[in-house]
Amino acid sequence: MKLILERLSKNHTKEIIKFTEIFATILLILFIVILFRYNILYKVTINGEEIGYVKNKNEIEEEINNYIENKEEGVAFRNLEAKTEYKPEFVSKEASNNEEVLEKIKENISTTYTAYGITIDDAIQTYVSTEEKADKIVADLQNEYKDKLVLNIGVKQVFDKNRIETEDENTAVSKLKTENLEVKVAQKEEETKKAEEKKKAEEESKVVVAVRPVSGGTITSRYGERSSIRSSRHTGLDIAVSSGTPIKAAASGTVIFSGYKGSYGYLIKIKCDNGYEMWYGHCSKLYAKSGQRVSAGDRIAAVGSTGNSTGPHLHFEIRKDGKSLNPQNYL
Repeated sequence: MKLILERLSKNHTKEIIKFTEIFATILLILFIVILFRYNILYKVTINGEEIGYVKNKNEIEEEINNYIENKEEGVAFRNLEAKTEYKPEFVSKEASNNEEVLEKIKENISTTYTAYGITIDDAIQTYVSTEEKADKIVADLQNEYKDKLVLNIGVKQVFDKNRIETEDENTAVSKLKTENLEVKVAQKEEETKKAEEKKKAEEESKVVVAVRPVSGGTITSRYGERSSIRSSRHTGLDIAVSSGTPIKAAASGTVIFSGYKGSYGYLIKIKCDNGYEMWYGHCSKLYAKSGQRVSAGDRIAAVGSTGNSTGPHLHFEIRKDGKSLNPQNYL
């Protein structure tokens, strides 16, 4: 009996050992299968929302940092404002989607773009991509136009959430010239021309009397004086000279009256080029005819004593816009 039990015990032990070996083999096979199909990956979340799995957290973070710090032309800076977390999990290797995760993280990175605007009178006219280009353009234009314009031209860096369209150096310079600087040069030239014409006209208008109407003589009645022979103040200047003394046009113009006119006697009126009228009264003879063009210094009449006069003299008047002026201010 004892022998039988011993044999049974030995057989049972063999079976247990055999079963254990089989079970261990199965576990090993399962472990190998799991290792082959599964691995520890990092679950990535943005603001708590799962976006996928990556194999290597450090590689993803390095790529994101490189993207953020990349000194791309036209980009001022980038910023990842969303909260990104990585949590290790034992999942199927097929769950890894690095590229998709990278793109989704990049979608949460805000980009601020920059460019350098070239300003004229503080208004941006065009953009270039770098500060060096902008500074060179400004310096070159300042030098080119230093004798033509006083340029209020500068550089202003601008930032925007959208990419700013820039131009190459040659295009930017051409645009600045044709649309702005050449226009300003033309405007300045036109303004200078008008200013010179205005100045010339003003100077010419100041020269009311270019030639004294008679040589020598004595002033017998001044502008504004009252007299027993007049009903109102004197509107001109009386210069006593001998009868027949030549009377000259005091300024260039056109004769608008030549004839006898009441108390003035024989009278010549000349509309001068500077806008003034000049009257020559009490003449004995009239040489210039109505409508005739005369120049300063031309003989137009002779001194007499016609009309309301007490002796030979020239009654000389200067008028502007219908009002008499004091001739002595212009002689």
